[in-house]
Amino acid sequence: MDSSKMPIETPRKAARARPADMRLEVVVIPVSNTDRAKSFYGGLGWRLDADYAAGDEFRVIQFTPPGSQCSVIFGKNVTSAAPGSAQGLYLVVSDIEASRADLLSRGVTVSEVFHEAGGVYVGSDEPYLFGRLRLGGLDPERRSYRSFASFHDPDGNGWLLQEITQRAPGRVDGNVTAFSSSTELASALRRAEAAHGEHEKRTGKRDENWPDWYADYIVREQAGPPLPS
Repeated sequence: MDSSKMPIETPRKAARARPADMRLEVVVIPVSNTDRAKSFYGGLGWRLDADYAAGDEFRVIQFTPPGSQCSVIFGKNVTSAAPGSAQGLYLVVSDIEASRADLLSRGVTVSEVFHEAGGVYVGSDEPYLFGRLRLGGLDPERRSYRSFASFHDPDGNGWLLQEITQRAPGRVDGNVTAFSSSTELASALRRAEAAHGEHEKRTGKRDENWPDWYADYIVREQAGPPLPS
């Protein structure tokens, strides 16, 4: 048989397997004074996970922000990056005013709340906001992703609080709902209460199943699907 006339089989595309889990675990923060940095991050109320030294030439300290699955490390001979060069480190919160007040109560210098309003902000001293126009105060519609506040550690490493109350679709596993503090949970319950009040106005009657409605609202708000009405 003339092999040149044999039909050519197209290889079947292998079914795309779910990628292996790759959890972002640690972010390295370059600091000039390890003990000073330890005091600062401990003062934020972050959990101290480790303080390990090997002689006089190496030391690593790890902290984890409340509710975070990712930690930060810093120390002596941990990184060659210049102290203060870490910028645009986002800390997601569900109530930016409460989170800012908590930091202020701990003696941290925090900017006023501001919001992203589109356009280009030329000469921004916070370039990690992607050059977007900044206006003072909360986002007027209190939209998710739009309200911010910033602070720095003693070396100048820059942190940004970002308020997220409703995730864009596909950003969060809908089966997982988590809060980093009782304050965040209370804020979510207040938003659910306000939305539920509007729901009862529309239906014209008391909703006996309000706990289920609250739970559905809070989970959807975090995961991104359309909210119940």
